[in-house]
Formats: sequence, C-alpha cells, structure tokens
Amino acid sequence: MTEALTLDDVLDLRAYERVREEYRAQVIARKRLRRVALGPIMTVVFECVDTVRFQIQEMARVEKILSDAAIQVELDIYNRLLPQVGELSATLFIELTSDGLMRDWLPRLVGIERALGLEVGGEIVPSRPEEAHEAALVRENVTPAVHYLRFGFTPAQVEAFAADPEVVTLLARHSDYEARTVLPAAVRQELLGDLRGTTKPLHIG
Repeated sequence: MTEALTLDDVLDLRAYERVREEYRAQVIARKRLRRVALGPIMTVVFECVDTVRFQIQEMARVEKILSDAAIQVELDIYNRLLPQVGELSATLFIELTSDGLMRDWLPRLVGIERALGLEVGGEIVPSRPEEAHEAALVRENVTPAVHYLRFGFTPAQVEAFAADPEVVTLLARHSDYEARTVLPAAVRQELLGDLRGTTKPLHIG
C-alpha cells in the first residue's frame, strides 16, 4: 500500500530552496517515463509519490505557504492522486492552445474521464475518475481540461502488464476522440513499480 505523504515529507521553504534545482531535475527525469502522448491533443501523466510531493512543494513555494495547517490542506488534496498496489493513477491533460479550440473540443469530450483504457493481454483496464474529482464535475455540457483518473488491475492483469514482449497500449475510446499509444518498454517498467508497490521515492533534502 502506498502511504500518504505527511507534514514530515514536506520541506520548509528555505530547506526546499537549497535542494530544489537538483530535486526538480530528478523529478523531470522521472516524469519523462510517466508522460504519454495520446493522440494530437491529450497527454497522460502517471502519478507517484515523487510527482505528487513535487506538486505540493512547488505549490507551497509559489503561494509561500508556511503553516502546517495550510500545508495539510494541500496534502489532503494531492494525496488522493497516489496509486495503490494494483492500480495506476494518472492526470489527463487536454492540451488546447486557443479559446476557439476549447469551445470546439471541451463540449464534445464530455465523458472522456471514463473513455480511456489500458489494453493488457487482450483485455482493457478502463479508466475511472478519482471520486472527489468526479463529484466536482457539475457541468454536464462541457468537460474540464484536466482529469484525475485511476486504472484498477487484477493480479492476472498486473502479470500480463509485466510480461515481455506483451504489448500494453494506452487508448482513448470516445465517440469524438479515438487514439492509441503503445507504451515503450521503459515506461512499462516504470509503471510496473506502481502496480507492484515497489516504486522507490527519490531522496529530497
């Protein structure tokens, strides 16, 4: 089980500033193995302890958050993105570069949060929205540009994900958007750590 981040995992602003450059470079390198393009306008980033902790540290830095209570609010929000064993957690970004494109695409992509999947061993592991995020989707005629998703695997599907040369494909199966991306071996190996609960966090501080 992935343990939630606590106040002890978050450096104060001065301590973080001293290590930020090195830590940021390490997180960027890890994110390269967790970022997958899906068609022309979508990117999926698979989350882990490091991506979540980095978001909290950067949020605290930008907003100059100093109190434990305020940091705890951020922890409560971002800890929901951590994957558990047998699960992948991801952020879906719909990358639209103009107001016109947003007006065109976002109404058409309603329901996209349930239309992604990972094809593993001939089976499709479907996406489902993170519960708190789903509860916040109050507009029925337009979708947000960012979604928080989970993919829940059976033990057999985890083993199929690990098999070589088994092909794992990330796909979108929406009526207005279909795309497929085969996960490179390095990406699959990185994500296998999440599924098995063996991903080792980077050292910070």
